[in-house]
Amino acid sequence: MEYVKLGSTGLEVSRLCLGCMSFGEKDRGNHSWSLPEEPSRVIIRQALDAGINFFDTANVYSDGTSEEIVGRALADFARRDEIVLATKVHGRMHDGPNGAGLSRKAILSEIDHSLRRLGVDYVDLYQIHRFDPTVPVEETMEALHDVVRAGKARYIGASSMYAWQFAKTLHAAEVNGWTRFVSMQDHYNLLYREEEREMLPLCADEGIGVIPWSPLARGRLTRDWDEQTERSGTDEFGKRLYHDEDRTIVRRVAEIAAKRSASRAQVALSWLLSQTTVVSPIIGVTRPEQLSDLLGALSLDLSSEELEQLEEPYEPHRIAGH
Repeated sequence: MEYVKLGSTGLEVSRLCLGCMSFGEKDRGNHSWSLPEEPSRVIIRQALDAGINFFDTANVYSDGTSEEIVGRALADFARRDEIVLATKVHGRMHDGPNGAGLSRKAILSEIDHSLRRLGVDYVDLYQIHRFDPTVPVEETMEALHDVVRAGKARYIGASSMYAWQFAKTLHAAEVNGWTRFVSMQDHYNLLYREEEREMLPLCADEGIGVIPWSPLARGRLTRDWDEQTERSGTDEFGKRLYHDEDRTIVRRVAEIAAKRSASRAQVALSWLLSQTTVVSPIIGVTRPEQLSDLLGALSLDLSSEELEQLEEPYEPHRIAGH
């Protein structure tokens, strides 16, 4: 496993991050395809054995049970100082006022709930899951700064938003001397490259580490365009992300995979790893063989001609995933 710095920080993370949205009790939240504890532990142990030290979850995943499962597994299988544990805040965790968002009250409450579920004293990376336009940026950034000063998080990061919104948060931190975001977890893959317009250049200029979510376009890049899975059939959010014009790219992934005797997932992930702004794509799996396959992307180097072949059919998309 290769380890790289997260942006301009000294934090070393594995070249792949294990996304933990797939882990959680099925009767909690809205992921009918999520794994209960025992099969989740098998995959987490496999990731650790492969050298993955970076794990990303969120308070909303399966109503907090993802954090619980991940926390127990990492406590059993790894030493705390050897792993980089990330979680997120923003989504709704209870009905009524202050049950979601990025107010000071929500942030300071939810970090404590996340630490309790994870069974740790701190997280390495605490991320805002989305931008909250209903709360002043200064209130959010000061609250996150206080989380770091209290020793409950080592670094802070952000997820999908417009580049101007991200720039606003960075400016608020700079002028007030508050803790700065060090990472951007954004929607970026072969089927959705709108981040290349403004967000990725901003991150490169500001020394922000990019850790994309959905590197395989929710599995679209790993199968024929019309093929359905249990998740794709129930994933209403995912149905809004990709469109029929993307099928040409999916076909080219398949062609290159066949020529290189590689899987489609390896080709799609190798393309993402070749992007200079990308630090550690967040991969999600539900079977051990899927993780084994994705690890193979680390040793697959695509030629410049193959990269061009994959990129050439891309057509602009509406902004999606914020």
